[in-house]
Amino acid sequence: MKQTKSKLGIIITGLLLAILMASMDNTIVATAMGTIVGEIGGLDRFVWATSAYMVAEMAGMPIFGKLSDMYGRKRFFVFGIVVFMLGSALCGTAGTIVQLSLYRAVQGIGAGAMVSIAFTIMFDVVPPESRGKMTGMFGALFGLSSVAAPLLGGYITDHLHWVWIFYINLPLGLIAFVLVAFFYKESAVHTRQKIDYLGAVLLVAAIVCLMLGMELGGKQFAWGSPQILGLFVGFAGLTALLVLVERKAEEPIVSFRMFRSRLYTTSNLVAMLSGAAFMTASMFIPIYMQGVLGGSATNAGLLLLPMMAGSVVTATLGGMLMAKLPYRTILIPTLLLLIAGLALLTALRPDSPRSLITAYMILVGLGIGSSFSVLSSAAIHSFPASQRGAATSTLNFNRSLGMTLGITIFGILQSHSLTDRLTRAFGGGGAAVPDASLDLGDPYVLMNPAIRQTMDAQALGTITDGLSSSIAWTFAWSLVPAALALGSALLMSREKLNPAGQTDGYAASH
Repeated sequence: MKQTKSKLGIIITGLLLAILMASMDNTIVATAMGTIVGEIGGLDRFVWATSAYMVAEMAGMPIFGKLSDMYGRKRFFVFGIVVFMLGSALCGTAGTIVQLSLYRAVQGIGAGAMVSIAFTIMFDVVPPESRGKMTGMFGALFGLSSVAAPLLGGYITDHLHWVWIFYINLPLGLIAFVLVAFFYKESAVHTRQKIDYLGAVLLVAAIVCLMLGMELGGKQFAWGSPQILGLFVGFAGLTALLVLVERKAEEPIVSFRMFRSRLYTTSNLVAMLSGAAFMTASMFIPIYMQGVLGGSATNAGLLLLPMMAGSVVTATLGGMLMAKLPYRTILIPTLLLLIAGLALLTALRPDSPRSLITAYMILVGLGIGSSFSVLSSAAIHSFPASQRGAATSTLNFNRSLGMTLGITIFGILQSHSLTDRLTRAFGGGGAAVPDASLDLGDPYVLMNPAIRQTMDAQALGTITDGLSSSIAWTFAWSLVPAALALGSALLMSREKLNPAGQTDGYAASH
């Protein structure tokens, strides 16, 4: 039976709420972490509260995507909402950082199911002629919520209490549950297949090793320590074993056969590489605002608004153009804008006008926006409805992996650059040496107004100059993945969204 327009709107609203919750909770604790640690303790282990969510979410994406192809979307999507709400409720009751980390992992499991399946359900229920516009809306919300989350987290923490960062998910989750569980009627036939348990275990173990290595390296353990090296060796060994197992599996959790499609492979490369480049602006512009210009956390968050606005424009526009232009034709000019924006950010100085920074951030936003919408459609273009869950979840996994790698790698580069610059500056006697207890390689030191006020003016100027230069230098390095993303887009085949030829999933569910 054909879906009525009103019921379709209800289902889409439920899907959008789920994406909003899952994408926001990936970064919403960032600005609240100081307050949380101050109340429940665990400064030496606070990184686990973030890494637990990311590990669980990324490990769950490919698994739930595959399971939704085999047994149906609805049951696993609803399962994800319930688990996410349970994790959110538990997070608000956490009395220690260990408890919070465990509950965040529960949240991450639910988020992995919601993110991996929401886009797939959208393609199943939306009429082919409307998919481009709807994909643009989904992509814009995904990008917008990921960037806006730290600002919202800071606001809630300052004006309410940090527990509401998690409790706010309960009414939103309940609404999403009702809208999807009672209005989404899935009638497609799904064939029961053999579950690849070994592949699932190896995938989870490999991701856990990788994510923990990146999250703990340089923080709780030195990069060259046996613990971190062991995690990376474990990741490499488990990944090699996973490839061998999946090539022989009857129904693999990760189907490497899908990468025989040129469009699918290049779409995943663009998602991973552009995500890594994009994260530099999201991470370092707030540090620049607070550490160099001495602004507040709210000022830092507001400086991201131009980038958000730009991403919404091209995400929406890209979705609308997919039926008229090849995917690559939409992505290439926007990726050029991303490169231009990052290149201009390499000229940041302590006296850079706010208006110029705003213009640069708009360019970055315009450059990344289309990838949030266009790549989701490009990734499933070559596959029938029975494989869309796996295709979409793998793309989201690779995008998240790219963002995580970007945060880690560029964070290391910036930290080393700042330390080197300040060591040379103070070692040469050109400025008064600040308090020896300060970690000069930590940009967050300068984000504390109380510390800034106690520092010698000359020393503060030297440190802010060094911080500004190190951030600009890091933006120069971010041009590498941005250029590689453009190169991958140039290698994409020339397919475009063909509504008439992509009706199988829609027809099966109506």
